[in-house]
Amino acid sequence: MLDQFFDFPLTRRLLIYGLIALLLTAAYYFFLHRPGANLIVEKQTKIETLEGEKVKLLATLKGRQSLKAEIEKIDAKFQEVTKQLPESKEIPDLLRQVSNMGRDSGLEITLFRQPGETIKELYADVPVEMAVRGGYHQLALFFEKVRQLDRIVNIGDIGLKNPQMLEGRLQVEASFSATTYRFLTAEEQAQIAKRKEEEKNKKK
Repeated sequence: MLDQFFDFPLTRRLLIYGLIALLLTAAYYFFLHRPGANLIVEKQTKIETLEGEKVKLLATLKGRQSLKAEIEKIDAKFQEVTKQLPESKEIPDLLRQVSNMGRDSGLEITLFRQPGETIKELYADVPVEMAVRGGYHQLALFFEKVRQLDRIVNIGDIGLKNPQMLEGRLQVEASFSATTYRFLTAEEQAQIAKRKEEEKNKKK
C-alpha cells in the first residue's frame, strides 16, 4: 500500500499530503483548539465576573468599615453624654451636693424644693426650685461651681430682688431652677411606647 503511494505522481502525492494536513488541521481545530478556546473564553468570563464581585465586595466592606467607624464614634459620644447624666440613685446625692455648694459659696439657702420630674421621650428633667440670699460674688461663685460639675446641671429662670446693703455689703435675694437630667429606664420607655400606641388606637 505504501509502495503504491510512492508510485503516485508527485502532484497526486502533494495533493494527498495537503488533504492530510487539512484534515489534521481541522481535527486539531474541532477537537482540541475550539474546545480549548471556548474553555478559555469561559474562564475569562468567569474571571471578569469574579473581579466584578470582588470590586463590589471591597466597596461593601469599605462601606461597612466606614459605617462601623461612624457607629463607634456615635457610641463614644453617647457614652460621654451618659456619664454626664446621673442615674436615678445618684440624683439625691447630686442635689445634696448642689445644696452644699450653695452654702460653701457663702449663700443662705431659703428654698430647696423638688417639684417633680418632667418625663420626655428618652429622658426626664429633674428640676429643683431654689431661693438663696447673699452677695453677687457668692452667687456667681456658686453658679461657676455648678457649671464645673461632672454631671449636667443647668441653672435657669434666674430672678433677683430686694437688694440691700448689710454690714457694708450688697445682699440680694435670688431665685432660680437647677435642673439635671436622667435617661429613662427600658421599662419606662416601654410604658411610654405602650401609652402612645393606646392613644393612637383610640383615634382610629
